[in-house]
Amino acid sequence: MAGTMPALPNKLPNTGTTIFSVMSALAAERGAVNLGQGFPDFGADPVLLQAVNDAMAAGHNQYPPMTGVPALRQAVAAKLNALYASAYDADRDITITAGGTQGLFTALQCCVGVGDEVIIIEPAYDSYDPAIRLAGAVPVGVPMTADYRIDWNAVRAAITPRARALVLNTPHNPSGRVATAEDLRELERLAEQHDLFVISDEVYEHMVFDGAAHESVARFPGLRERSFLVSSFGKTFHVTGWKVGFVAAPAALSAAFRRLHQYTVFTVHTPTQHALATYLADPAPWAGLSGFYQAKRDAFRAALAGTGLGLLPCEGTYFQTVDYSAVSDLPELDFAKWLTTEIGVAAIPLSVFYQRPQERRCVRFCFAKRDETLAEAAERLQRGLRR
Repeated sequence: MAGTMPALPNKLPNTGTTIFSVMSALAAERGAVNLGQGFPDFGADPVLLQAVNDAMAAGHNQYPPMTGVPALRQAVAAKLNALYASAYDADRDITITAGGTQGLFTALQCCVGVGDEVIIIEPAYDSYDPAIRLAGAVPVGVPMTADYRIDWNAVRAAITPRARALVLNTPHNPSGRVATAEDLRELERLAEQHDLFVISDEVYEHMVFDGAAHESVARFPGLRERSFLVSSFGKTFHVTGWKVGFVAAPAALSAAFRRLHQYTVFTVHTPTQHALATYLADPAPWAGLSGFYQAKRDAFRAALAGTGLGLLPCEGTYFQTVDYSAVSDLPELDFAKWLTTEIGVAAIPLSVFYQRPQERRCVRFCFAKRDETLAEAAERLQRGLRR
């Protein structure tokens, strides 16, 4: 008699395929310009690519230390300390991760548990909610204001005695907004008052426009001592498929993080780490990133004039959010699918970034694309949406 198959536990019963996979598949099927998923369609610096080849040829192909290649951790600590007047120790406080998402996931697993509450600012990147739930904790979504600013009164009202942590994202995906110094000071006050951990998603730290500065938790001593700062080399250096990032946290937090990290990914691709360590010796690639993407932002926004799409402020990241209420009454997901199938440009609806979908008639475009890609997308939008 054949045995019966045991039932699989359903740990994320309300989670399906991500919207990014859905829209990318639809874009490929319909031959649409994919401005949905956030990845560049242009290549990385050949200097960086050659550095990986050189590292492999030099024999850097075996396991590195669990915490990351020392030279890379030293380069990360030096950059953070120079930028934010912090004092991260390369040995104790920096851990190299398998991308920003793994860093976020592991940070949440090590600081929250069953029944704890975690404040997330919505719209929120879609990995936060499942990571919190897999820790046995409860995500508490706090919507941003109508103009996509953090509503600190609402955050304060959402904090209960069960609150254990808050997830900050700046520059913010998907809105393109950037937290101010006053935002960080308010968070510092709340975190100290309510004894909260902070998981700070700063993967777009080098994409801040119009002369503004990125306000990192590393700048604020009261935040730095209770925060896991997460960033991504993939976002910074146009190599999202490499999945290499880092987490910076004080020694006690890093020790807790590493206890889990060693039993999940253990470590990260060795030659890539050596290459990144060498590449970081020159600050020009990341120091010039804001100007590089600001030029793309400005050109794309100018090209959308006359489409009927309302351009929301874009202060950072490589995402432009638009209000389409002047051109369609469709709900956001339906509009995004219509835009992909009928106009030939893929976008992401903002409603999917909320626990309780909110229909604001807004979608997000990614402008981390070649100039010709953005020009083709803009031409299709102008032709299809102009009234």
